[in-house]
This record gives sequence, structure tokens and C-alpha cells, in this order.
Amino acid sequence: MFLGKVIGTVVASQKEATLDGLKFLVVRRLTIDGDDTNGYVVAADAVGAGIDEVVMVATGSSARQTRLTDKRPCDAVIMAIVNTLEVDGEEKYRKE
Repeated sequence: MFLGKVIGTVVASQKEATLDGLKFLVVRRLTIDGDDTNGYVVAADAVGAGIDEVVMVATGSSARQTRLTDKRPCDAVIMAIVNTLEVDGEEKYRKE
């Protein structure tokens, strides 16, 4: 699981039939301090996330354990929208 920030969307009109109805978002990985990294992932959105939101992403077999992604060929899923991030007693992020 990692923290990320939604920075874009992916539209695919031709795809595996089991992926129909899924929304795909581009997520930039964040450090624990909330800073951007160079890592990106395309993730299925299970929670209705939007651009610029900080999210939690599950990958691998865990990505297929949400109701929305069960038995679908997904390797990454947005499974939570972050409200606050606190590290060692210091607030690093708060959703506006």
C-alpha cells in the first residue's frame, strides 16, 4: 500500500470486458512527508477519487479484494481518500 496524489485520468474505449464500468486514474506516488516522487501508477478507482486528491493505493493481489475489483484483472486500486496524514505527531497533509 502507498500514498499517492491523483494527477490524471485514463480513458480506454477498447478493453477487456471485465474492466467495463471501471474508472482509471493516474496516481503519482508520494513520500511519507507528502512530497512528490517520480513514480506513477494507473489505478482503478473504487472510492470516487478526483484530481489533486491524496489517496491510498493497494497493489498486487490486494488490488483485487475490493467489491469493485473482485475477480477483475487489476494490479492497482484506489481504496481510500486521505483526510489527514500525521507522521511523528506532525500533520503533513489535511484535505481542504
